[in-house]
Amino acid sequence: MAPLPQRDGIDPVRLRLPEDPDGAWPTVRDHLVHRFAGAVGAGRVDAMLREGRFVGTDGPVAPDEPYTAGRYVWFHRDFAPETPVPFEIGIVHRDERMVIADKPHFLATTPRGSHVTETALARLRRDLGLPGLQPAHRLDRLTAGLVLFVVRPGDRGAYQTLFRDRRVHKEYEAVAPYAPGVALPVTVRSRIEKERGVPAAREVPGEPNSESRIELLERRGGLGRYRLLPATGRTHQLRVHMNGLGLPILDDPLYPAALPAERPDDLSRPLQLLARTLEFTDPVTGEPCRFTSRRRLAQWPRSIHS
Repeated sequence: MAPLPQRDGIDPVRLRLPEDPDGAWPTVRDHLVHRFAGAVGAGRVDAMLREGRFVGTDGPVAPDEPYTAGRYVWFHRDFAPETPVPFEIGIVHRDERMVIADKPHFLATTPRGSHVTETALARLRRDLGLPGLQPAHRLDRLTAGLVLFVVRPGDRGAYQTLFRDRRVHKEYEAVAPYAPGVALPVTVRSRIEKERGVPAAREVPGEPNSESRIELLERRGGLGRYRLLPATGRTHQLRVHMNGLGLPILDDPLYPAALPAERPDDLSRPLQLLARTLEFTDPVTGEPCRFTSRRRLAQWPRSIHS
């Protein structure tokens, strides 16, 4: 167990000191400066040592402590300022095993890149007092709706396996243009590839690795409300498949054309995609479970939703 508590819902970093056959690092400080000075500067590393920010199993690490390969050291990174996501996380269900969160648009599920403390996981750990909370799956940052978090670390594998083995029935809802020439319902199967560092995924020739069923629920003028049933979980799968049908989801910043990467989120125009339903058999109790989001897509007013 880490000797440091979480900070703002974020676990400390655990660092294992590597082998040093050439004796390049007489002290722990020498290795830490070698490892981190390029990113934060030697002065910042020394300040963190003085403040007791690097901790071993027996307490704070002193700057002059002899280097010992294989030793573990924990510390918290300095968190960069983040733009707050001004929307609350709903709780659809909570018990001793799981939390079903109703995530808002623009909030990442887990820490990644520039989104660390402003994530659903960090917020829920802080707000619910559940430091061991972990997600069983992920939901795209721009997509709103249901995410299953596991309360007890020992149960996480069982719930993750549900999603890995496709034993969770997932329903999404989207608002997109209505096109009378698109025959629905339709099952789309294609090969989707996503290159590291490239924001948008794309469909390419080859053996299909993705499958989605697209249904039209209702129309209003030039807009349709669609039910999307993914059988697989490729990155941006539903957004890619809807775009491929000529039905790009409203307010999508990537499909059909990507907005400038440096452009800030327009919080008044969220992607019109919602993870509406999760249905599965609880792997711990064997009980059937079905949960439904309480959120509504802004481009489809509540007055005509039902």
